Amino acid sequence: MNGHDIVLGSSSPYRQALLQKLGLEFQCASPDIDETPHPGEVPEDLVARLAREKAVAVAQRHPRALIIASDQVALLEGEILGKPGGHEEATRQLRNCSGKVVTFLTSLALLNSASQTMQLEVVPYSVHFRQLSETQIEHYLCAEQPYNCAGSFKSEGLGIALFEKLEGDDPNTLIGLPLIRLVKMFEQEGVYVI
Repeated sequence: MNGHDIVLGSSSPYRQALLQKLGLEFQCASPDIDETPHPGEVPEDLVARLAREKAVAVAQRHPRALIIASDQVALLEGEILGKPGGHEEATRQLRNCSGKVVTFLTSLALLNSASQTMQLEVVPYSVHFRQLSETQIEHYLCAEQPYNCAGSFKSEGLGIALFEKLEGDDPNTLIGLPLIRLVKMFEQEGVYVI
């Protein structure tokens, strides 16, 4: 691998678990950047910029590494769904999502910090919600407490019961790291998973 380390520019346990699926040795580094949207910035540009900035921030500490960075937004009718932070906001979010489609935009950047080459993509993934009753919403939130998750659900857990169907190329995208795209990016850098 030409002496490059692999660094995941994230402190997310979900992204770490996804990257472990590929069987590569890697370390984690928190990018610590300001994630405030710029005025008028559209969601696709926001997630692309944040992945790029995260990769560049981590590269300063890892000058000979392949750095993976990602960001994600959930969109309902064009509006960004944030992390609810608590039960009341999560209830409101799930009520609003009931019977509708939420689209996740997940950015993926792979930066070779030695050559300063970056590959960057934004991958969409859509979730079609069932019609949810107040009882179902309450039961789900009490069971899983997804208050640190955009959209108020964990698709890798009981959250799957909230959906009618999922639509996209790679189910890992929904959790936060498009592994199919990442494998192709690694191959461009001469790193082969299989």
